[in-house]
Amino acid sequence: MKLIECVPNFSEGRRKEVIEAIIDEARKFNVKILDDSPDADHNRTDVTFIGEPEEVKKAALAM
Repeated sequence: MKLIECVPNFSEGRRKEVIEAIIDEARKFNVKILDDSPDADHNRTDVTFIGEPEEVKKAALAM
């Protein structure tokens, strides 16, 4: 099995409901969320997830 990692950065770090909605889109696919790091000061959130290449691609595009 081949795994890849994806760490997209989103321009939202304050509204938890928006951050959760973004992450929930990735959860619809066969990926494992490793971390999410909201930064309210810079209004950014990084989300780290892994999975098989096609699933990671689908999750990233859905977010």
